[in-house]
Amino acid sequence: MATVITKEFILEGLCCPVCAKKIEHGAHALQGVNSANLDFMAQRLTLELAEQSDAQQIVREITELVRHAEPDVRIHERRAAEQMAQAQRASRVRYLRLGGGFILFAAGLLLSVPAWSERLLFLLSYLIVGGDILWRALKNITRGHIFDENFLMSIATIGAFALGEYPEGVAVMLFYQVGEAFQDHAVGRSRASISALMDIRPDFANLKIAGETRRVAPEEVSVGDFILVQPGEKIPLDGTVSAGYAALDTSALTGESLPRDVEPGSAVLSGSINQNGLLTIQVTKIFAESTVSKILHLVQNASAQKAPLENFISKFARYYTPAVVFAAFALAVIPPLVIPGAHFADWLNRALVFLVVSCPCALVISIPLSFFGGIGGASRSGILVKGSHYLEGLHDVDTIIFDKTGTLTQGIFQVRDIVAANEFSREALLDYAVHAESHSTHPIALSIRSAYQ
Repeated sequence: MATVITKEFILEGLCCPVCAKKIEHGAHALQGVNSANLDFMAQRLTLELAEQSDAQQIVREITELVRHAEPDVRIHERRAAEQMAQAQRASRVRYLRLGGGFILFAAGLLLSVPAWSERLLFLLSYLIVGGDILWRALKNITRGHIFDENFLMSIATIGAFALGEYPEGVAVMLFYQVGEAFQDHAVGRSRASISALMDIRPDFANLKIAGETRRVAPEEVSVGDFILVQPGEKIPLDGTVSAGYAALDTSALTGESLPRDVEPGSAVLSGSINQNGLLTIQVTKIFAESTVSKILHLVQNASAQKAPLENFISKFARYYTPAVVFAAFALAVIPPLVIPGAHFADWLNRALVFLVVSCPCALVISIPLSFFGGIGGASRSGILVKGSHYLEGLHDVDTIIFDKTGTLTQGIFQVRDIVAANEFSREALLDYAVHAESHSTHPIALSIRSAYQ
């Protein structure tokens, strides 16, 4: 059986779903690539390579492919800390540009200045806000990629300037950039929400070797090894308890808020949190096959499982963009030729408005952004949806059955009544109970302490 090599790339700055589809098709066509999947929302390109393929050559070809389709996109295999800092700096620069452009735009609208000064303010505002759009459109045209949102926005706004509608030209570009900023912010929040579920990943394992305990990475532990899990630590690998008693918090895995008591012989899952005991566990699965590893894989690839509607909208965009451009051209040219008294300038203005309103980027991104926002919103509540096709399937659900403590409630217990017997008073019984549970973290113990105040 042939071995499959998996490569993952981060495409930082990818904002055009049409270009993303081109990159995915181009990558799939490369020699040695068995499959290619580009998760637009996560900005992640996943390749499966044949064993005999030249991985380094494919990496070079992918890099060139991405740069040809989207010159401003930064591609790397891992998101390093300095690259994260660079992305944050770019975000700050973007907001400063928008703020500066808006101030100049407002000055041009509100100040009583000579006509040439007003035009200069609008021109400076336009270049500050939309200069990157113009530059990308120009670079894409030189590479043969004409029909994209950069080209449409450039044509529409330059046309407005040509007609003398300077405020409209700047406003259209400003509103577009603000919309893009809100879109990126929404996607960023969804990514952060999904990434928050990654906290279940254990950072280390206490491996017992020849009577000593050594802290190692979970990937270094083998089946049959013994690990030590102290109170408050996450269980790093699946296994069986060989010594010790404890209550485990399994809510991150099962949604069950009530702790699960374990003893020697009990099977335990990685990702659980040891609340109050010292456990010695014999490992039964390596980290790559453990429960927490499988959950992490689902989290990382949740948005890559595309719904049928997403696949349709991606194919639709391939024909929609050229159709919009030719329709706008026809709208500007045909009516002045066939309608008596029609003015070319009026119909050109309508054609430019049509271009802006029909910008395909907003349409094409609306579907995957909706799914991604739904997955991110669910993850903020601790709900993992394995893919957008599952989210779409929830539309047809008419009955939901719950059987987990804490699913419909907060999982917080409360003392409702105290029944004393054998000449004990209610106060004395509660006093004994709270002292007995004073060091426990069990939810019932917490409710008793809360009742005692």
